[in-house]
Amino acid sequence: MMARPALRVDAVLVQAVIAGALSFAHLHDLAAAAGQSGWKAWAYPISVDLLLVAAWRRLRSDGPSRLAWCWFLIALFASLGANVATAGFLDLANPPALLRLGIAGWPALAFLGGTLLAHSATDREPVRPAPDTEPEPVPDTPTPESTTDTSLEAETEEAPALPAAAPPPPAAPAVPVPAALVEHARKVAADHEARTGARIDTDTLRARLGVPPQLADAIATQLA
Repeated sequence: MMARPALRVDAVLVQAVIAGALSFAHLHDLAAAAGQSGWKAWAYPISVDLLLVAAWRRLRSDGPSRLAWCWFLIALFASLGANVATAGFLDLANPPALLRLGIAGWPALAFLGGTLLAHSATDREPVRPAPDTEPEPVPDTPTPESTTDTSLEAETEEAPALPAAAPPPPAAPAVPVPAALVEHARKVAADHEARTGARIDTDTLRARLGVPPQLADAIATQLA
């Protein structure tokens, strides 16, 4: 059977209880001297100590901040000032008007401090940044224009080459005809038309003149 550990007395905890009790009593005496009686005098030290603890807890949990430090110093000044004032520096039988003013305005000041410490922007959970994700590569999709160009190139490559058109035959060189021969041919043609009533053809003209076919064609062209 295991033995229970012996109850140890923590000296630091005892010292804190004694200091808190003395500070509590000093605040009560100061509030009573300023005209607060009954439960009101007991509520003042509770309000000061709670504000001091709330500001210290805010500093420990959320880290240093101007809001928490401000209200911590205000509560510390109120607690320390009450301890010093009850040490004989003030005539508590005839407290000054400034002390009465401070005691009367403390509830509103403590309520404001407690509200700001309990409800502030630091209570919100920080927004976690989204994990860095690389965008997935998008496959290259051919555009309609590129598709059309590719198909046209493919059709051009696959289409058989058409045979080149044969060049036109070269024109026959012009045959020079002497003017005298042309005049003679006119007379022959006029005589043939007068006898037969029809125009002379190229073959008959060539036979009558006794010239080669090319020359006869050139003469017939000039007679036409």
